[in-house]
Amino acid sequence: MLIRKATVADAKGIAIVHVDCWRTTYENIMPSDFLDKLSYGKRKDLWIKNISSEVNHVYVAENAEGKIVGFISGGKRETNKVEDSGDLTAIYILENFQRMGIGKKLTKELFLKFEELGFHTIFVEVLEDNNSRFFYEAFGAELLKTEKLKMAGAELNLLVYVWKDISHVLS
Repeated sequence: MLIRKATVADAKGIAIVHVDCWRTTYENIMPSDFLDKLSYGKRKDLWIKNISSEVNHVYVAENAEGKIVGFISGGKRETNKVEDSGDLTAIYILENFQRMGIGKKLTKELFLKFEELGFHTIFVEVLEDNNSRFFYEAFGAELLKTEKLKMAGAELNLLVYVWKDISHVLS
C-alpha cells in the first residue's frame, strides 16, 4: 500500500472513495435520499479545490493496481482558535480495505505534516453513530465535547475528539 501526498489528478479517485464511503458509513445514519443524491462530479470539484489549497493537506492510500482506496485531509479550520493546533477534517477508506492498518498509516502521514507545521493539539469531529470514532479512541484521541447538529433533515450528535499530544501517534 502506497501512502503519498495527493495531487489534483487524484481528485476523481478521492471523490469516488468519498461518495462510496459516505453511502456505506452513513447508510443507517443519514436519510437515504440525501446519500443517493451525492455526486462524484461535485465531490471531484470539491477535492480539486481542497488539494489546491496551501492550507489543506491531503494524502491518499493507493493499492498495488494504482487505485485510490482511502484518503485523509487536514489543516486548520477557520473556526479553530486554539494556538498550535490543527484539524483532521476527513479520513475515508473503502470498506473492503478497512482494518488493514491503512487508517493508521494515513493518520501518521498527516500528523507528521502537523508536527512540521508546529501543531501539537489535533481535533477531529465525528458523528456519534459513525463507528470510526472507535478508531480515534483506540489511536489515543479523547472525547472533548458533544454538540447537536442538523444535517440533511436529521438531528445528529457530533463528537469532538482531541489529541493533546501527537508524539505517541508518530512513534
